[in-house]
Amino acid sequence: MDLEEAYQVVGEFGRHQKRMITILVLLQIYMACQSMLIILVGAVPEYQIEPVTGSSNDGITQRVKFTEDVNSIVTEWYLIKHEAYKVNLAGSLFFAGVLIGNVLFGPLSDKIGRKPVFLTGLFFEVLFGYGTALAPSYEIFAVSRLLVGIMNGGMALVCFVLTQEYVGKSYWAMTGTLTNMTFAVGIALFAALGYYVQSWRNLATAANCPGLLLFLLCVSLPESPRWLYSRGHTEKAEDILQYFAVRNGKGRIPVKLRRTVSTSAPDTASPGVFQLVTHPILRWRTVVLMYVWYACSLVYYGLTLSASEDKGNRYLSVAMYGLVELPAYPLCMYFINKPWAGRRKTMANFLAFAGVSCLLTMFVPVSGSLFSATSLALVGKLMVSAAFNIVYVYTSELYPTVIRNAGLGVCSMSCRIGGILAPFVPSMKSLHTSMPFMVFCLSGISAGCLGLLLPETLNKPIAETLEELSSPTYQRILEPQVHLLEEKHLIDHNGSDSD
Repeated sequence: MDLEEAYQVVGEFGRHQKRMITILVLLQIYMACQSMLIILVGAVPEYQIEPVTGSSNDGITQRVKFTEDVNSIVTEWYLIKHEAYKVNLAGSLFFAGVLIGNVLFGPLSDKIGRKPVFLTGLFFEVLFGYGTALAPSYEIFAVSRLLVGIMNGGMALVCFVLTQEYVGKSYWAMTGTLTNMTFAVGIALFAALGYYVQSWRNLATAANCPGLLLFLLCVSLPESPRWLYSRGHTEKAEDILQYFAVRNGKGRIPVKLRRTVSTSAPDTASPGVFQLVTHPILRWRTVVLMYVWYACSLVYYGLTLSASEDKGNRYLSVAMYGLVELPAYPLCMYFINKPWAGRRKTMANFLAFAGVSCLLTMFVPVSGSLFSATSLALVGKLMVSAAFNIVYVYTSELYPTVIRNAGLGVCSMSCRIGGILAPFVPSMKSLHTSMPFMVFCLSGISAGCLGLLLPETLNKPIAETLEELSSPTYQRILEPQVHLLEEKHLIDHNGSDSD
């Protein structure tokens, strides 16, 4: 039997898989706390600069009076005036680390396995997280955020892949949606934690402690049977699937997987990032997906920055920007499983609607009514959050198992580039007040249109190896227009090889 048939026999989403997925999904709360940490521990309170009579060598600490009861790295290390950039720098270092982690951990987990890379990343993220809470100086704090970001970026990527590979394909959309939904809930829970634990060191410690507990729970998780099968470890994959059957209450069902001859066999070189460039089908898909991920990130963070300019309770604001995403996920669950919508069309439409929301903000008042620029910005964030959720699931289905993590890593890298560039877009107001939202509008709409060039994956088989992806039988299952496009890339590639 093939792998999908085996999952149907042992249980696509049995009670044992539900327990494993629950642990991985709860891990999203911990990752959300780490991602949002700088917002609260780097809070800038109101302050006054008081004139001080005396020596001209008096430091800035003697001239500052904080008028708001806030304990943060700003108040401890006086990161104001010419030192204020260090708060944003610490946040940028975290996301730079996430980018590095995406690039390093994705291909590594495709080569040596999901579980060892996942557990190593989680262990060191928890370790460096405590380093953040105990940092005696800003420099050590900043380095710890970089290291936490590297581990967070790589571990989160592998964690998401495991939530997909532990279950049958028909449940991929659900587990992917639950993962992203829990991340949004984690943002709101972090805001609540920050409200009650306002000392920044205590907050960093409290936000990091769940990671230690979850690490202990994750140690018992098995290796991905999909990865084992794609690498030629068929007997080990069969053993794990039989274990799933026993724990799901189906007894010891004999599982005999079809043996495959693949370049991904243990004694041959395993596919890596280079294959994303050289393989004709993967090259085309990767280029399109990288732009879609980039646009999702640019619009998502750009709208968040625009909406966050509103004044108010910082804890409520953090919670709101997490909770506003929640309605997007039921919409995703409904549309992406409908034959008349599917993954491709739903993702494209959500991106287009996000772009239209940005366009409309240029023609309405900034605030003061229900139909305001702020309201449209939040609607746009809801739409792009839905697209972000779909692109995770969709990308997993477009890449074969043997190179899935490498593909997700490269796409996630382009996503982080969009996040890094997003803060600079508002400065384009110097050219024209509507320029930033025009950039978000064009990015969303163009990504939606480009995404329509990808094949639909709803109710279609998932390729396990590169050979299966290139086989004529698999290609004919794709939609005709996409099949012809990818077939042309194959013909051109084979023609160049024969020359």
